[in-house]
Amino acid sequence: MAYANSLPLRPFSLFEAIRAAFAIDPQVARRNSAYRQVCNELNALSDRDLADIGICRGQIEDIAAEAAARA
Repeated sequence: MAYANSLPLRPFSLFEAIRAAFAIDPQVARRNSAYRQVCNELNALSDRDLADIGICRGQIEDIAAEAAARA
């Protein structure tokens, strides 16, 4: 009894391999954008403004990470 297996082969494309390696998940890009935006906005505030809203500078990264997780 003979057994034959045929798999369709796609030609190798270096461009496709590079594009796939650098493909960015839209959800990851959205979270990174939200993180950067919150960090930039909070870092632009003065220490007095941050104290008024109950945030110290050491909490900015944590708050930005929480905001990014909800984005």
